[in-house]
Amino acid sequence: MPWNWKKNRLGRAKTAESPEEPLTRPALAWLLAALVLAAAPHASELPVWLSVLFAAMAGWRGFIALRGKSLPPRWLLLLLALLAGAGVLIDYRTLFGRDVGVALLVAMVACKLLETRVLRDGVVLVFLGYLLVMSNLLYSQEIPMVAYLFAVVLVMLAAQALIHRPHAGLRGVAPLRLAGMMVLQAIPVMLILFILFPRIPGPLWGLPKDAYKGRTGLSDEMMPGTVSELVRSDAVAFRARFGGVMPPPNQRYWRGPVLWRFDGRRWTRHEELPANIPTTFVPEGVAMDYSVILEPSNRRWLFALDLPARLPPRVGMTASFQLLRDQPINEVYRYEMQSYPNYRTGELTVAERFRGLQLPVRGNPRARALAAQWRERMSHPEDRVGAALALFREQAFYYTLTPPLLGADNVDDFLFRTRQGFCEHYASAFVFLMRAAGVPARVVTGYQGGEANDLGGYFIVRQSDAHAWAEVWLAERGGWARVDPTAAVAPGRVRDGLYAAVLNPELLPFLARRGGGGEYEWLRQLALSWDSLNNSWNEWVLAYGPDRQKEFLSGLGFGPVDWAEMTVAMTVTLGGFGLLVIGWRWRQRGTHDPVARAWQRFCARLARRGLARGPHEGPLDFTERVATSRPELASSVREIGQLYAHLRYGPIGASSDLRLLRHLVRRFRV
Repeated sequence: MPWNWKKNRLGRAKTAESPEEPLTRPALAWLLAALVLAAAPHASELPVWLSVLFAAMAGWRGFIALRGKSLPPRWLLLLLALLAGAGVLIDYRTLFGRDVGVALLVAMVACKLLETRVLRDGVVLVFLGYLLVMSNLLYSQEIPMVAYLFAVVLVMLAAQALIHRPHAGLRGVAPLRLAGMMVLQAIPVMLILFILFPRIPGPLWGLPKDAYKGRTGLSDEMMPGTVSELVRSDAVAFRARFGGVMPPPNQRYWRGPVLWRFDGRRWTRHEELPANIPTTFVPEGVAMDYSVILEPSNRRWLFALDLPARLPPRVGMTASFQLLRDQPINEVYRYEMQSYPNYRTGELTVAERFRGLQLPVRGNPRARALAAQWRERMSHPEDRVGAALALFREQAFYYTLTPPLLGADNVDDFLFRTRQGFCEHYASAFVFLMRAAGVPARVVTGYQGGEANDLGGYFIVRQSDAHAWAEVWLAERGGWARVDPTAAVAPGRVRDGLYAAVLNPELLPFLARRGGGGEYEWLRQLALSWDSLNNSWNEWVLAYGPDRQKEFLSGLGFGPVDWAEMTVAMTVTLGGFGLLVIGWRWRQRGTHDPVARAWQRFCARLARRGLARGPHEGPLDFTERVATSRPELASSVREIGQLYAHLRYGPIGASSDLRLLRHLVRRFRV
């Protein structure tokens, strides 16, 4: 048999080492598919013209490869790059930020496609593709997106395998199978690193401000319409899991920003420095233990039931009992809490009394006059509170998502003209009346209620559960006391949720219509099942920060762990796993190697005829000795020996060479 094939193969292998070898058509096809899949989720965020430009350039490059056309000239590529960059600058009016960074990356990948001709260009595009994959996580880290990106990484790995092994004979779905095997082998290492790699508080680097835009949640101010707009969203605000019995509805007030200042229309916070220890109060009764998994909000405040008795790490509490973290919540954040539903807050400070009675100099004269009458007739603050609640309860007030617009004297307008409002209207008017009547009061915003998910044993609190209530200082009750004026108008809001209280529940989002039943109840149950899966994902993956990591490792019996111990544990575990893999590969070194199996079968047949291979003999020396002693076998044994030596010790062979070796061994007879 002539041996020209060997020279050709060696020459081709030598060319493969050159960075100027052209990118093969299969490698380019897989690479195009991976890049298109990686860029596809960005289509909803990018300008339409940029998505069209990327699709056009990818299609153009595919057409060039399919028809064997020439790549466009460099001057045209330079012009396209300049136009794309100018378009991004005009569209975003900046070159800094998350959105503009992703847009420039997509434009860069599109332009690079049209100059890709050799293997080195393919390697550059692969790494740009991985950047595209990771940039999708800046917008969503939900399970469907992660599963989709995992599939994209498999396609990208298949393209990378074809780029680095252009003559390996990988055809059809073989590159995808190879990528799948690589990922399966990497999963144990990934899990070890995920569990044991020491976590640090906060991200490794800062992200631009626009990386957190579009996140809904409570604001640090309140005015008519603020909360009613928020409740039109059924997005999850947080989830809570209780260690014991779940609290009744009238205790499920999730405390958020506390608003002191009123300018006649808008309520805002008073800047207070948080303390590292819980603000002093006298607890009464039994505490509730629970954990909260908070969705990203780009705000510093956390939510807890009244009144928090224990602070999570790096969290402080203000004198108004508001929890503030040392940095904004820009990732899924899990924290452990303990609260007392019954308490006494103690004496009122001079500063708090001043802030709790502050009102604008003028405005809302009718409300002021009514409060002055209560103050004259009623000596006890509790009686004035009861009078305000009786006003809401006995007069024709309505709880609605679509209240009419209010004038300049918005409290008067609401109390004496429209009498239709949402929780912010009732809380604002009540606190105004209390202050005008000489009772210190403030507005508290947060969430009320929540939906029990029996599948996961936790509460789901959505944006539609946003609520505003009041706190008044009553010496008879031992300090600040919660008063919810909305409950006087719509008791069902506290007891059964928003759906049971509003007159027009069809305005609520689907998942906020709790207790509605109906023909779509099965769809709600399906949504709750999916939410249970999402909660597990958040709790064990997205919220697996330094505190959760130490808690998890301590729960495995390691006791208190620190950074150094986790580093040692990770190194030892990785080393042990590596030794196991090496040992397994050593024991199985010939079992799963088709080239070795064919050679061992060939040697076994010769050994049965007294021609055993010595331990010192290589394949060429052994077959030459056999050819000398058995001239009638010389041609076949030399062919098998040289083909085996090439496959074992030469450059990467084609699958056709392996098939030929198997065929020759199968036909070999001594």
